[in-house]
Amino acid sequence: MPAKHWKTAGKIACSLATATVLMSQSHSQDASKQLDVTAELFDCITQMAKSASGSFFVDNILGDLEATQAAADSETGASYPPGSVVSLIPTEVMVKHNPGWNPETNDWEFIELNVSEGGSEINVRGTTAVVNQFGGNCFDCHKLARPEWDLICGSDHGCAPLPITRETILGIQNSDPRCVREDA
Repeated sequence: MPAKHWKTAGKIACSLATATVLMSQSHSQDASKQLDVTAELFDCITQMAKSASGSFFVDNILGDLEATQAAADSETGASYPPGSVVSLIPTEVMVKHNPGWNPETNDWEFIELNVSEGGSEINVRGTTAVVNQFGGNCFDCHKLARPEWDLICGSDHGCAPLPITRETILGIQNSDPRCVREDA
């Protein structure tokens, strides 16, 4: 076989391998149950509702903030409703899709954002393979939460402790560049 045919065959094989990897990563997601999630949905973190613990923020892109807030404020755990958005720091969010979207992640999608004064941009999104800015796999940590917490980590939910202090988290939350500052 001439060299140029080997190049073509190599390109085809590479394309097939890439398609196989992409398909294998998304085979567990039911597209009919996926919510329409765009970067425009994510604004200033401190304008979201704060959980009763005060450690993270919530919203609901389907408008059911009351049910999302109730789940976040529960002292015994709860299942979050579809559309729930949970964020600890401005660059990381979890979005709950419709039931059956991805059973392995309890229908949660992990999203890493790039944020600036101009808004949000989705950098990485997915289910079990998203790695955050600290080098940790989101799902690997969140799956340690006891079942009643619906993959939401808290200081007593079963997840490993974060590698940063509460004071550092507050500083990161309060420095979200998407927030309008009165002192600016």
